[in-house]
Amino acid sequence: MGWQDTRQETEPGPDDITDQSGPVTVTFDGGPARPATASAHLAAARPTAGAGPAGAEQADSAGAPEPRPACGSPNPAAERVDALGMRAWRGLLRAHAHVTRLLEAELEDAHSLPLASYDVLVQLSESPAGALRMSELANAVLLSRSGLTRLVDRLVREGLVERRSCPSDLRGTLAVLTPAGLARLRDASGTHLRGVARHVLSHYTPDELELLGELLERLAVPAHNGTGR
Repeated sequence: MGWQDTRQETEPGPDDITDQSGPVTVTFDGGPARPATASAHLAAARPTAGAGPAGAEQADSAGAPEPRPACGSPNPAAERVDALGMRAWRGLLRAHAHVTRLLEAELEDAHSLPLASYDVLVQLSESPAGALRMSELANAVLLSRSGLTRLVDRLVREGLVERRSCPSDLRGTLAVLTPAGLARLRDASGTHLRGVARHVLSHYTPDELELLGELLERLAVPAHNGTGR
């Protein structure tokens, strides 16, 4: 299965604070082009530490998986991990670690911008007025909450973000995207989105991507709030 990056270079308008320097699409053989957006391409979980010594995680049963009950229904089997479940879980961890390493290296090489910094710039660019309280930013970032204060301090020193007092709460602090930060984000977004297309999207058909998105959304939305499936 082949893919082709049909990204068109366009100049964003002055009020455009999205993370794309131009539309990016991925064309699949035999399938329509699909647009790519940066916020959807960021990894959805923090990097996970290694699984530990070999054999530390054991499947509870090597037999066939039990029938899947309706989500949210009580079922003791849902708290066990069989061989099929362990394969899926470790595959998710390995895929996330592999892709984020590749995307990180490409951003560092081309723009000297860590992926976690890119994540912060994206979240600020998609917020009203390009600003978030530090507590809101901590909840918004997709890659790493640890060390966020030090990361923002570094972005402030680089002139990409500035801190301001929160008008509604003088005890609060806002992180605000600067014009230089927006320009840096626009410059880096093409590299990032092409990496997402190359390392992730090109491995799946459009139908598979739609299914993959639906499956992963089950993990991103807690089932107990009534919206999970």
